[in-house]
Amino acid sequence: MEAEKGRVCVTGAGGFLGSCLLELLLSKNYLVHGTVRDPADEKYAHLKTIDKASENLKLFKADLLDYNSLCSAIKGCEGVFHVASPVPSTTVPNPEVELIEPAVKGTLNVLRACDEAKVKRVVVVSSVVSVYMNPSLPKDQMMDENCWSDKEYCRATKNWYCLSKTEAESEAWECAKTSGLDVVTICPSLILGPILHSAVNASSKVLIKLLKEGYESLENKLRHLVDVRDVAEALLLVYEKPEAEGRYICTAYAIRTKDLEEKLRNLYPNYSYPKSFTEEEAGIKLSSEKLQRLGWSYRPLEETLVDSVESYQKTGILD
Repeated sequence: MEAEKGRVCVTGAGGFLGSCLLELLLSKNYLVHGTVRDPADEKYAHLKTIDKASENLKLFKADLLDYNSLCSAIKGCEGVFHVASPVPSTTVPNPEVELIEPAVKGTLNVLRACDEAKVKRVVVVSSVVSVYMNPSLPKDQMMDENCWSDKEYCRATKNWYCLSKTEAESEAWECAKTSGLDVVTICPSLILGPILHSAVNASSKVLIKLLKEGYESLENKLRHLVDVRDVAEALLLVYEKPEAEGRYICTAYAIRTKDLEEKLRNLYPNYSYPKSFTEEEAGIKLSSEKLQRLGWSYRPLEETLVDSVESYQKTGILD
């Protein structure tokens, strides 16, 4: 039997990525503290059914803006994975209050609680939107971890989610510098893959809309995709490898919406696919080379698509 690995905390444990990471950590014999809004809520019932959850998972009621609730969850943990962050599903009337403050203040609260608990390493989930939203970066350049989104540009173009992730990540690095905390950040692209419960997250909607909305026409965007299970593996990899440091872009495939639709249509011909696509300008180029040098690899895109669609079918989302 594999030895116990130590105690870690996952914020936002009930979400799409949080649930998948929790499953991975439990399978590797970690003792896990998971933060959710309300452990008694039925929407977190799926967490209790994960293998080894009954003995090795403890759920904590916590709010990112409530420092003391985070302290309770993080106390006694050697490592923390900060996954929780607000993602808008619709337009946001008050972005400062609804998105930016929870993202930034929430991240700083988590880091302060980690500092107080003498946590050995904190892995913060950022996003590629904190990398490429910058008009001064050359369009045809391969973007890497040295690239940062321009906050003023995000504000001017009302890209509030991009701004919230960029602000939160840059504040995390400032905090790490002043406190001496060992922080590593992962910047994933659009995350797809099987869902563990029937609540639809923002990124899965991209596939679901292709399958069931029956659009007349859709923009032929270049999308950067990665499997949720591969992101969870990346988070664990940068946590466990002592040499991991700085930021890591985490993306696997760059594909146009039309090509994505074609792959899905070949696998599942009976859905209501878009009738046509409008051409889009050239997209950005992102490199995960730094993460791959650390030992990360990713699964075939077809596997991600099949497992995603089958999980949507199982939960009734496509009915």
